[in-house]
Amino acid sequence: MKRWERGLFHASTAVVAASGVLYFWMKYVMESNDPFSIVNHPWQPGMLAAHVLAAPVLVFVTGLIADSHVRRKLRSGARSNRSSGVLSLIVLFPMIVSGYLLQVLTGPLLIRIMIVVHVGSSFFFVVTYFVHQVVSFRLRKPAAPPARRAWPGEVA
Repeated sequence: MKRWERGLFHASTAVVAASGVLYFWMKYVMESNDPFSIVNHPWQPGMLAAHVLAAPVLVFVTGLIADSHVRRKLRSGARSNRSSGVLSLIVLFPMIVSGYLLQVLTGPLLIRIMIVVHVGSSFFFVVTYFVHQVVSFRLRKPAAPPARRAWPGEVA
């Protein structure tokens, strides 16, 4: 995977996750002091807009790295970090589908079901993505260099 692909994937994941968490917090946890307000926080519409605008970037970059990273890693015999990557991909699908369906569904029951699916799959995506990055970082970390031997007559 190219450096810019990795950077764009990390950045889009961070923006989508942060805006999603903040929007969820503002919509479902906060309470407005104004009984006539339809939003609980002035930034709530902005967080939703950021989330909805950043999500297609994440979907695009996921498709972009599907060839340069995912397919190449699955075809190679290396099994070092495959399980967390595959789990991330598995939960990514219901996260994307439920996110798009939330924008077009109108029935209250269907919307509640999609919210549960979207929030649950998003949580598992962020966790598996984080685990995948930690394991990848540990696998890339170079081994410690061998200890330097002292020269004859040198005090160690």
